[in-house]
Amino acid sequence: MIKQFWINLPVKDVKKSKKFFGKLGFSFNPNMSDDETFVCLLAGSKDVPIMLFEESAFKGSTQNKLTNTEQSTEVLLSIDAESKKEVDTIAQKVKAAGGKVYSTSAESQGRMYGFGFIDLDGHRWNILYRG
Repeated sequence: MIKQFWINLPVKDVKKSKKFFGKLGFSFNPNMSDDETFVCLLAGSKDVPIMLFEESAFKGSTQNKLTNTEQSTEVLLSIDAESKKEVDTIAQKVKAAGGKVYSTSAESQGRMYGFGFIDLDGHRWNILYRG
């Protein structure tokens, strides 16, 4: 059966993306990174790997053109926060690091609190607290 799951995303500049996500508090796996062509973020308590590949390397692997993230969304990545305060703190960090908040922090569906942001390469993320 499946041993591990990881997410792969294309980025324009691996070093800038690593710096951006580092400012948000992500950790990295140096054993799965070369910092030029790809870097491995670790997300959540299970350390789900999110691989950020330089665009040409990503295109070579997928043998397909990239989605224009200014015109469409290929995926929505959601991360569970520990509290409403953490959601708001991450929202501030996103803005300070150069990301764009597209949906400000708010209650949703009566049991969630979160916000949405766009990273440096146009990928959309949700940070959610499920109270």
